[in-house]
Amino acid sequence: MPIQCNNIGCKKSAILKRPKTSDKICKECFFQSFETEIHDTIVKNNLFHPGEKVAIAASGGKDSTVLAYILKLLNDRYNYNLNLFLLSVDEGITGYRDDSLETVKKNRDDYDIPLKILSYEELYGWSMDNIVKQVGRKNNCTFCGVFRRQALDRGAAILEADCLVTGHNADDIAETILMNILRGDISRLSRCTSIITMGENSIPRCKPLKYAYEKEIVMYAYFKKLHYFSTECIYSPEAYRGYVRSFLKNLEKIRPSAIIDIIYSGENISIRDDIVLPNRGICKKCGFISSQNICKACMLLEGLNRGLPKLGISKRHKRCKFWLEQCKHILICPQGSKMTSLGRTQHMIQIKESLFNSFL
Repeated sequence: MPIQCNNIGCKKSAILKRPKTSDKICKECFFQSFETEIHDTIVKNNLFHPGEKVAIAASGGKDSTVLAYILKLLNDRYNYNLNLFLLSVDEGITGYRDDSLETVKKNRDDYDIPLKILSYEELYGWSMDNIVKQVGRKNNCTFCGVFRRQALDRGAAILEADCLVTGHNADDIAETILMNILRGDISRLSRCTSIITMGENSIPRCKPLKYAYEKEIVMYAYFKKLHYFSTECIYSPEAYRGYVRSFLKNLEKIRPSAIIDIIYSGENISIRDDIVLPNRGICKKCGFISSQNICKACMLLEGLNRGLPKLGISKRHKRCKFWLEQCKHILICPQGSKMTSLGRTQHMIQIKESLFNSFL
C-alpha cells in the first residue's frame, strides 16, 4: 500500500525519505522544501543585496550544478535582482577537468548564465598534471586546493563580482570541522563554519548550501534531471579528506542528524580569550587574501619554480634546515677574515635568515 506524503494537505504518495529530516514526502513537496530552505538560508543570513554581481564557482559537479540552477530559480522567483555569472577553474587534469568543463558549458547554455574559465597554466604557469609529476600523489591536493581557492578569488576580481558563492554543502563543512579538530587548527576551525568569509579588501565568499545534505543535493539533481559530472578526480583517492568522509558517512548511518549536529557544534565552539588568532590580511607578494605576510599560494609556487616543490608544504623549521643544507657552499666566512666562533655563528644565522626571507 502506498505511503501518503507527510506534508499536511498533500494527498500524493510519498516516493522518497528525506535524509535530513526522515520525512516521507512526494517529489513536488521535496522540491518545495529544499528550495524554501535554501531561500531561508539566503534571507536569514543576508547573503545578497539587489543589483550585486554574483560569481558562482562552477566545477560541473552536482553541488555547483544544483547551486547554479537554484540561484537562477530563486533569483527569478523572489526577485533578488542579481547578476549571475559562472566561474570555472581549469586545473589541467587530463581526462577529468576537460570533461567536466563540457558540463559547465552545457549548464551555461541551459541556464543562460555567462561563463568565465581560468586555468592554472594561465595564472601560475603550471598545470596539475605537471605539478603531480614534481610532487607525487601524496601532497598534490594541497597544491590544488590552495591554487584553486586563489584562482576563484582572481576570477571574481576579473569579473568585478560583489560576491563569490561556492557549492559547499553540509557534509563538506562537517568534514572540514572534523579535519581541523584532528589537526588542532584553531584558526581555521573558528572560521570554517562561517556562512560568509572575507578578509581585508577581499571579495566575500558565501555558502548558500551550507545546511543542505549531500544526499538531498544528489536526489534533487536526479529528480530535476540536471546534467552534472560525477567522476572523482584521478588524484584525490589519497586525500586526507577521504578518510574523514568515510568516517562521517559511517556516523550518518547510525545517526542521520550527526552532520548537522557537528555543524551546530562547530558554530558554538568558543576559544579562550588568551588564544591569539592570526588576522587575515593581504599577501605582500600577490595582493590576495592571506593570514601571513606571504600567502600559501605564493610559497608553493616559489617552491615549484625553484625546483624545490616540497619546501612549500614542509614545516617552517624544516624549510630553514633544507635551505641551509642546499646552500652550504656560501655559508663560509668572508675570505681573509678572522672570526671567533660566536662571530661565525652569527654570520651563518644572518645568511640563513636572508635565504629564508628571500624564499618567503
